[in-house]
Amino acid sequence: MSIDPANLRARETEPIPILRAEAPIARPGRVGGGKENHSDSLRETGVTPPSGRHPIDHPDQPPPQLAVSHARAVSSPTVDRHVVEVDAAPEPRSEALRVLLIDDDLLLGQTFRRAFARDNVHLEPVGHPDAGIAAARDADLPWDAIILDFNLPGCDGLRALELIRQAGVTTSVVMLSADNSAATAAACLRAGAFHYLTKPIRHVELLAVIESAARFSDLQQRVRMLEHQAAQAAYGHLLVGDSVAMRAVKASLERLAHSSVSVLVLGESGTGKELIARALHDSGPRRGKPFVAVNCGAIPDTLIDSELFGHSRGAFTGADNARPGMIVEADRGTLFLDEIGDMPLAVQGRLLRVLQEGEVRPVGGEHVRKVDVRVVAATNVDLQKAVEEKRFREDLFYRLNVVTLPLPPLRARREDLPMLAAFFLRKHGRQPTPKLTARALERLVDHTWPGNVREFENAILHALALGRGELLDTDVLPPRIRTPDGAMRVSDQLPRLAEASGEITPPPPPTLSVAAIDPIDELPLVEAKRKAQLEFEKRYLERALERANGSVAEASRHAGLDRANFRKILQRNGLDPTRYRP
Repeated sequence: MSIDPANLRARETEPIPILRAEAPIARPGRVGGGKENHSDSLRETGVTPPSGRHPIDHPDQPPPQLAVSHARAVSSPTVDRHVVEVDAAPEPRSEALRVLLIDDDLLLGQTFRRAFARDNVHLEPVGHPDAGIAAARDADLPWDAIILDFNLPGCDGLRALELIRQAGVTTSVVMLSADNSAATAAACLRAGAFHYLTKPIRHVELLAVIESAARFSDLQQRVRMLEHQAAQAAYGHLLVGDSVAMRAVKASLERLAHSSVSVLVLGESGTGKELIARALHDSGPRRGKPFVAVNCGAIPDTLIDSELFGHSRGAFTGADNARPGMIVEADRGTLFLDEIGDMPLAVQGRLLRVLQEGEVRPVGGEHVRKVDVRVVAATNVDLQKAVEEKRFREDLFYRLNVVTLPLPPLRARREDLPMLAAFFLRKHGRQPTPKLTARALERLVDHTWPGNVREFENAILHALALGRGELLDTDVLPPRIRTPDGAMRVSDQLPRLAEASGEITPPPPPTLSVAAIDPIDELPLVEAKRKAQLEFEKRYLERALERANGSVAEASRHAGLDRANFRKILQRNGLDPTRYRP
């Protein structure tokens, strides 16, 4: 049924607050600060308390439902107060709304619960903030709305609201308080509350706000679903694989996408740590904002301070212009710190302040700048061991290690190899898309892949570069893969693993590979030895760069050389580390 605004104004003696969170209005209060008288609060709710001393403010029939989705606050030309214009009432709900009430006044909570049951609202009262936060976080079904008292024992409402949001709960929160000041209302709305109401509260007023908050929560859920679908279209096809390990990674991504906590991605070189960081960015609320990736091991120690934090003009020789730095460039977005274990200790201290205080001071600068960045760090080293060896700050480790996301190596998800091979053949191949023979795919499955996905992709590129026609056999695979490793053969499972991929064809008749002919034995011993040494050195360097994803710092450490000498050897062999980066 529709409600005449004039009748509504005549009936109510107090104004209904604006239902739009972006336009808060402090209601004229009848109670000062602190907890209000319980009898007055019950009388204003319009329900009978357990003693039966107060009359019910509304008849036995449920009160008229306000169409709050169409309600708006306007200023009356004759009375200096805000009223609500109401359109047609909505259809009755088929399912009860689930509402969580966090208020230490348990008697009031039980009274609210009985009163709203007649309005098809299931209200669950919780008296302690810790229990309320746990109930909001661990609910089997999401709440339609949360009502949170501003004055809670041991924890004020703003802190409780912050903890609820940090737990990943996005349900609309309505704040209740006896404080009718505009400053308190504004603080609650800035903290993320959907609405703010002052006590005592009328039944019809609170019901209208609950329904509005529930509709807003539902709308947010639909928006997140659309964002998730858009993100899946953007990156989902890159997270190839349906193994148990990959399904666990994808599930973790969905849970972490809408949170802003720091994430530490752990995995061997080539497992796709930067891809995971991009997926977290693209599927969350920071999607569309800057994504800045920093390879901490590739920047010289003398420059990393300036690269990360920026510098002012004249801060050092050659600083002719001011530079904001990568952290400022990532403001409101995501900062991906790859190879965080290679960051110098002095820089770690400055990074810790950015994470704790949210502010950056450029090199040589006098003023700090506030930033809002989500940090995703990645490493393939044992940071806990680095902390014990005093090579990594313990406080920074715990600041980064809020959530750990381990990535499985490729050898731990061999069942994904046929699907992964088909993906790279489509990505890099010509038309029509080439296919691997059963014999070639057998070699791929049997290989241990120390370089993980990067090494696997390079092997497919090698086969595409040398192969001719639509079938790719073992003769076009890299030499290290043509012969099975022997240490681990799983190709007996090949028909089952690749049955659904459709990428296996019967092997063609054996052919002679030109690459199988090695003319080195036709050379004199000295020349053959020198050539073999050069070829071994180049292959070793290529393999080291593949394993390290192009990181000179990691590859040189693996080779037992310092960076400077390692770079000289790379230049002598004509190798560019950037070609081996993801």
